[in-house]
Amino acid sequence: MTLHLWQQRFETWLHDHHDSDDAAHDLSHFRRVWATAQQLAASEKVDELVVLCACYFHDIVSLPKNHPDRSRSSQLAAQKTLSVLRADFPDFPEDLYASVAHAIEAHSHSANITPLTLEAKIVQDADRLESLGAIGLARVFAVAGKLNFSLFDANDPFADHRGLNDQRYALDHFQNKLLRLPQTMQTEQGKALAVHNARYLVQFMAKMGAELKGDYLHCDEAILARFEPES
Repeated sequence: MTLHLWQQRFETWLHDHHDSDDAAHDLSHFRRVWATAQQLAASEKVDELVVLCACYFHDIVSLPKNHPDRSRSSQLAAQKTLSVLRADFPDFPEDLYASVAHAIEAHSHSANITPLTLEAKIVQDADRLESLGAIGLARVFAVAGKLNFSLFDANDPFADHRGLNDQRYALDHFQNKLLRLPQTMQTEQGKALAVHNARYLVQFMAKMGAELKGDYLHCDEAILARFEPES
């Protein structure tokens, strides 16, 4: 069976069974992660079916950021994926189960599981690239709105004199996690793309910093220099 047919089957199943109201982890997110993974895997020898399956099911369980078991989401997603494959995709090769489960478990930042296979590294990078750039920016504030977080601390938006708290302020998530992602990337191409898109987030922060001072025409050069991502 071709990858395209597997993709169609996975999408049909998710459309019928994965009723997610989380705009950051919906079917379109799975599609984008798969598209990015294909780019990262283009010049590599990988099992594409493992990557495809992991991309489409990696967030089939995605607990909210403020859930006490958030760090277990990817492990729960891996367990549920194998159950789904056994029940609804009996023709999926059983010898790929372990590879799919590992790629799903290792994709999560909060789980802190080291990816041991190239497939897992590619899935992790593809998912983390979703957190950067314009799409990442949109997802941050979509999640913050759903959880009723404040956009930023009006008295200290860039946490100059306080500890970071991305369970309260959406903007804090940039420093707390997103701007650190380029250093966690597993592939060279993934890191290059992550650095490029992290700069976009820094530019947004710099524009916000200037606007908060009443300057709507420029960016805050100090913020640009302060948060410049390492190549």
